[in-house]
Amino acid sequence: MDDEQRWLAVIARDRSADTGWVYGVRTTGVYCRPGCPARRPRRENVSFHASPADAEAAGFRACRRCLPRRPAAPDPTGELVSAACRFSAGSTRVPTLDELARATGVSGSHLQRVFAERTGVSPRAYAERLRAERAAARLDAGAPVSDAAYDAGFGSTARLSAAAPGRLGMTPSRWRAGGAGETIRVAVGETSLGAVLVAATRLGVCAIELGDDPDELLATFQNRFHAADVVAGDAAFEQLVATVVGLVEQPTAVVDLPLDVRGTLFQERVWQALRAVPIGATTTYRDVAEAIGAPASVRAVAGACAANHLAVAIPCHRVVRTDGGLSGYRWGVERKQALLERESRLSPAASPR
Repeated sequence: MDDEQRWLAVIARDRSADTGWVYGVRTTGVYCRPGCPARRPRRENVSFHASPADAEAAGFRACRRCLPRRPAAPDPTGELVSAACRFSAGSTRVPTLDELARATGVSGSHLQRVFAERTGVSPRAYAERLRAERAAARLDAGAPVSDAAYDAGFGSTARLSAAAPGRLGMTPSRWRAGGAGETIRVAVGETSLGAVLVAATRLGVCAIELGDDPDELLATFQNRFHAADVVAGDAAFEQLVATVVGLVEQPTAVVDLPLDVRGTLFQERVWQALRAVPIGATTTYRDVAEAIGAPASVRAVAGACAANHLAVAIPCHRVVRTDGGLSGYRWGVERKQALLERESRLSPAASPR
């Protein structure tokens, strides 16, 4: 974990991050576990330390609430969710909520609630994603589509084929071929913030990448989709690129671009929430976590932002730290700041969230 990830764990009071490191608060002289229930400090007053001994060597004293020198207390909720995940992983099919509840010894309604709070998805959605990942792994290993379907618990090739477009992003046979046969149009344009690469499949835009070197952007993209048929865009596609350039230069309105979004269920929920943040406004990782009904998933929200390959269209640049400071950005913090300043000038009526 880097310091930004540690800070996200602190503001989320994430007990699962209690793995030995602690944070010190300069204004109080106290150090705590990341899951400490004490009032959240300001980011500029916090320092991170690998162990309680390191924090004490730096002049901090142990918190009397979370007792960071003692072994971490058990996390019953985390253990419950882990048990449900293990049961799903060991099942040859998608278990029902009642089956999971019986296996973990709690009511179905309680399991449903705490599972969604910790993971951001329902137990069934988690199990279905797990089943799709098992099928993908078998296909990657060269297994016939029929074997992959039965081994993953789909019961038939028809069920795998029906689920594949939404779960794998393509048919099972194309996945097995490493994406071969998938045609992706691509072009590189220029903006005041540098080069922009735009790529699209038949379903919609699958990548908007910003950078300094057009050739490097293209090479990185081709390596990512090495098995696909990457072709140059035609005149109509150039118009799409111009629309994307307009989003960077003049973000005065929401343009409804067709998107080919491929992520986990949790990532897609985060990305959808980001698209709801108005131009000229900002949000925080914690706000997004609460907006999707998973308040304990602050670190996972940050991970979903980092996994976004659709700059501007999915506006992860509008996510800032709780103290208003700028956090990391795939395409550089300087571009993030420039985009926010530009949107603030063009949309003066919008107020930060």
